[in-house]
Amino acid sequence: MRMHHVLAATAAAGLIAAVAAAPAQATEYSSALKLKGVQYDAPGSDSNNCTTGNTKNEYLTIKNYSSSTTVNLKGYVVKDAVGNHFTFTKSHSLQPGDYVKLRGGRGTDSDANNVVYRQNCNFIWNNDKDTIYFYKPSGSRADVHGYTKSGSDPDRNGYVNFHG
Repeated sequence: MRMHHVLAATAAAGLIAAVAAAPAQATEYSSALKLKGVQYDAPGSDSNNCTTGNTKNEYLTIKNYSSSTTVNLKGYVVKDAVGNHFTFTKSHSLQPGDYVKLRGGRGTDSDANNVVYRQNCNFIWNNDKDTIYFYKPSGSRADVHGYTKSGSDPDRNGYVNFHG
């Protein structure tokens, strides 16, 4: 009888150790809209000059992963780790499977070209590492992803893919 309790205790300890050793899973938020990827390091030499700079080449892709629901981006918020943020203030509807590129710099938003400009020529995403937070109009999180240049971008092209 005593052997039975020892085996049970050993099995339970092994199970606890296995669970503790298992890697933590990323939180999956219930949202049709998700961060597809980010061009965090714009090609070329970084310059936030509105006329000659390359902030338009830094962008975040947001995709509607729903198979049946159209989602309006108005009121959604994107933030980085230090609190830089952008709020979608205009209506921009994403059909199922559709995406939008939120670009730096100044330009004309276009549903046809799937682009929204931040109307700000400063870079928002850090070239070495950052965390991108994406919030619904209600304030709840829609998605969040962190990246590092050394760990998330093996080909060093300045782009990280989060969701396929």
